[in-house]
Amino acid sequence: MTALLSNFRNTIIVSFVLALVMVYAYFAANQGTAADFAIATLRWLHVLAGILWIGLLYYFNFVQIRVMPQIPAELKPAVSKYIAPEALFWFRWAALATWVIGVALAFHRGYLVETFTLGATENFGNPGHILLGIGMWLATIMFFNVWAFIWPAQKIALGIKEGFDADAKAAAGKKAMLFSRTNTLLSIPMLVTMTMSQTIFG
Repeated sequence: MTALLSNFRNTIIVSFVLALVMVYAYFAANQGTAADFAIATLRWLHVLAGILWIGLLYYFNFVQIRVMPQIPAELKPAVSKYIAPEALFWFRWAALATWVIGVALAFHRGYLVETFTLGATENFGNPGHILLGIGMWLATIMFFNVWAFIWPAQKIALGIKEGFDADAKAAAGKKAMLFSRTNTLLSIPMLVTMTMSQTIFG
């Protein structure tokens, strides 16, 4: 067991194998339609990707951004050259996966247009679609911020994209921080809509 858990790749592979066993168990026990099973599978993948995305967002804002000023200058390259680029890799792709799977989930549930129009197609008569739609738009803004602002700025700040002086890197770092902090601000109300909607409106 120690050998398994000491290897991250193998740990994740075994975890996914166990997860797929559980997915099959739900498939075998499914008393609904194939569409119901597809929706359940999409919801699992959406939550999995979302946990990775928001978990890393919270790591950056609760830990890295706050602690970096306290780290001695000679130790900062360990974060900026190794930890941050790796974290940003998983962060941006998890954001993409979360958004794409979320859109697919809304489509398969039959309310993609209704939620993205905030209920306008129903004369604003369905509060469930309005509230969930607000959350979907918050998540869409967050996803856009990751790819349009945070990642491009971080490439400059971390020196991944070369040809920028210290002032430009500092400005890019501040820009990335502000958009990351914006996403943190939006994430908590967004999570309210994503979690409460499923219980209150089904």
